[in-house]
Amino acid sequence: MTEPKTLSLLEIKRLLKHLPGWDYHKNKITKTFEFGQFKDGIAVINKLAPFCDRIDHHPDIRINYKKVTFELTRYSVGGKVTDRDFVVANHIEELYSKYEKTK
Repeated sequence: MTEPKTLSLLEIKRLLKHLPGWDYHKNKITKTFEFGQFKDGIAVINKLAPFCDRIDHHPDIRINYKKVTFELTRYSVGGKVTDRDFVVANHIEELYSKYEKTK
């Protein structure tokens, strides 16, 4: 896998247009997802973990009962947003979309 590319503010804003609900704040892209039950959020996280290990990019995750917040930044490049953050964000969206279809 290639090294992650640090993105400019303009690139981040352009990419965020394709990820509704995601925000850029303090050098991170973030979004909170709501689930029907606590275990549903955990199940999505468990499906995300192998993907993150495979691409060597791990989100900060905060669990508040039925809400899960993902914060994405790349610490190895000084806490900047990279193209790999958007790869993970898109995968999270895909997993959540599959969860939504099974409700």
